[in-house]
Amino acid sequence: MVSPEIEFAVDDLETPALTKAQLADLLFEHIGLNKRESKDMVDAFFDLVSESLVRGDDVKISGFGNFQIRTKAPRPGRNPRTGEAIPIRARRVVTFHASHKLKEQIQGEGS
Repeated sequence: MVSPEIEFAVDDLETPALTKAQLADLLFEHIGLNKRESKDMVDAFFDLVSESLVRGDDVKISGFGNFQIRTKAPRPGRNPRTGEAIPIRARRVVTFHASHKLKEQIQGEGS
């Protein structure tokens, strides 16, 4: 059985963000999937999350957090360059709320 904790240093990454390609590489290195299977698994995961959110379903990942769709009401806005009043249409946005476990892990890293 593979340990659920895969360690890697962010300093070792080429960019300061973790990318889908890097996730696929981690699956390849630590789980033993071939590169194509790793890429397909990462893509399938994000496709599933995206499709769920587009349908309006919340996505809850235990120990990580919740992605939720929120509908924002229309409101008056202002063009900052010209000062002209412009209406902002109603829209749906995705919000993320970290789990208590993730928050604790983040706080522990900074201590």
